[in-house]
Amino acid sequence: MVEEIFARLGESFQADKVVRPKVYYFSVDDVKRTVALAPEGVRVDHGKTVDAADCVCKTSTEFFLKVWQEGYRPGLQDFLSGAIKSNDPFGLQEFLAAFGKGG
Repeated sequence: MVEEIFARLGESFQADKVVRPKVYYFSVDDVKRTVALAPEGVRVDHGKTVDAADCVCKTSTEFFLKVWQEGYRPGLQDFLSGAIKSNDPFGLQEFLAAFGKGG
C-alpha cells in the first residue's frame, strides 16, 4: 500500500503549492523513498539517493497510512512519543499540501 502511494504521487501533485525545490527522504518501515519536489514536478526514487535530504520522515506503515488516507495530522505528542520522527515537521506539512492533503 505504501509503495503504491509513492508510485502514484505524480497523479495528485499540485505544482502551485511548491515554492522552491525540496528533497524528502521517507523511511516507512521497510519502504525507503527519496522524493524531490519542485514547481516543475515530482520525482520519486527508491532508497536514499541523496546524502542529506531537506526533510527526513521516519514512521510506521500504520501511522503513514493514518496521515495519508485518514487525514490525521501529527501533533507534538506524536513527535515526542516517536510515532513519527522528522528534522522538519513544517516541511512535512508542505509535502502534504503539495498533494492536496492539507493547508
